[in-house]
Amino acid sequence: MEVPLTVASAPLTLSAALAFAVLAAVAAYLFWLNRTMLQQPPSALDLSPKRYTPESVRAAADEFARNPPDVTPFLPPSTGNRYIVLGGAGFLGGWIVIQLLQRGEDPRRIRVLDIQPPTRLDLLDAQRKGVEFLLVDVADANAVINAFLRPWRAGDAAPLTVFHTASNIRFFERHELQLPASERVNVHGTKHVLDAAHEAGASVLVYTSSGSICIKPSRFWLWPWEKQPENFVHLVNDNTNVPQTHAGAWSNYAATKIRAERIVREADLSTGRGGVVLRTSCLRPGNGVFGPGGDVLCGAFLVRKTNPSWILDSIQSFCYVENMALAHLQLEASLLEKPELAGGDAFCITDPNPPITYGDVGTLENVLTDGVTTFPRFPPVLMLLIAHAVELYVHARLHSPVLARMLPPVTGDIVNLQPSLFSLTSAHLIFDDSRARRVFGYRPAFTTIQGLCKLVDEFKKSGGRAEFRQMLPGGGGVSFGLAAAQRGVAKAAREMGAIDTPGTPGTPC
Repeated sequence: MEVPLTVASAPLTLSAALAFAVLAAVAAYLFWLNRTMLQQPPSALDLSPKRYTPESVRAAADEFARNPPDVTPFLPPSTGNRYIVLGGAGFLGGWIVIQLLQRGEDPRRIRVLDIQPPTRLDLLDAQRKGVEFLLVDVADANAVINAFLRPWRAGDAAPLTVFHTASNIRFFERHELQLPASERVNVHGTKHVLDAAHEAGASVLVYTSSGSICIKPSRFWLWPWEKQPENFVHLVNDNTNVPQTHAGAWSNYAATKIRAERIVREADLSTGRGGVVLRTSCLRPGNGVFGPGGDVLCGAFLVRKTNPSWILDSIQSFCYVENMALAHLQLEASLLEKPELAGGDAFCITDPNPPITYGDVGTLENVLTDGVTTFPRFPPVLMLLIAHAVELYVHARLHSPVLARMLPPVTGDIVNLQPSLFSLTSAHLIFDDSRARRVFGYRPAFTTIQGLCKLVDEFKKSGGRAEFRQMLPGGGGVSFGLAAAQRGVAKAAREMGAIDTPGTPGTPC
């Protein structure tokens, strides 16, 4: 028997239908947006037409095993000068120290200032050979000057070069109220280093800036008639305009690196103690710097093993760490010999091959670790929704002292998952370093695939040894449910002596 539709039930049925229609429309929009975020526009794909395959990866690994690249022919000659490397116990700075030794510099004329002591085996060996490591926080002006003016074991007569690689990479923050956390090291620390360089009579200072300072924020929430996110493809060279306002930068990290780079470039031709003229120049790594020695990008993938990812289709330039270290030494040589060519300038640096995708990295690491390192796909639109929720929570605590007392802070690597991350990882970023090659003679030794092969090879040879910063919560990725497992691995690693904890700033190592 058919039940007649009552007047009371009609509005309820209509409301349910409307609710279903709204939910269906939202679901359709999110599905469409997800597809849009995964696309590879022709302007990017044309510059990166070939993907890694298991066969091409194995062939590259075999070739690497037979003929590993050698940086020696690419190193400028030894100078006999003194060297101070800010951040030299870490990743990139550590490789600069190693290459200084490789080209024959006196270990007693190399001084490293870092917030933590060396844990890398090659740097511990360098310390035994005579390289001096001092625990110094660059945000402490007095500590920096005292470290610069400390007497040298081999005498103070030789000219002084400074490599400043130290930075605080808080790429997940974009609100101006959060700026002090990034300014402390990136801006104030850079000023302290410059002041100390003047006080010590340094003649050359090379600053590690960032190619990401040229990146504009992307907008992923689109109108249905829009075809792709705003600022979805970036083709960056040395002439790309740098944002002039905080709102124009994709994160607080970028905003503070812009200011720091400007400070360094403006210091070119300034005069320090004894009338010594300081020549300065900057290098902008073309996106992610990776390689052995503790990177929080491709190396951290190997440490984590399981790496949930929504960026496998992103086409981006990469920069192998030994290439980046070579660029620092090659730029120094130019500033010493022909300072008018590169003084007060800034240069993009990347690997000598077309850009690749994060999926290519995943393919290589999965194949060369026999399937141990995996990259399960997550939908980017879901991750973007979670990112906004994380940022909303963080900002609620930031703006309300009451909520800050009531709610626990965000800890672990989930702090990385905030909207600013997507402008860096979900966009296609392609860098052109042709001007660096032309002006100061940048010559890289490794292609990206060779660098990745060496990374995996060194990781295997070390027995899977992790560097301290790769095990820090929030290092450079998001592991979700794997965080507890990571903490267990870190604890076990410390007990076995595989990784060390930092020391106390302000003391010799």
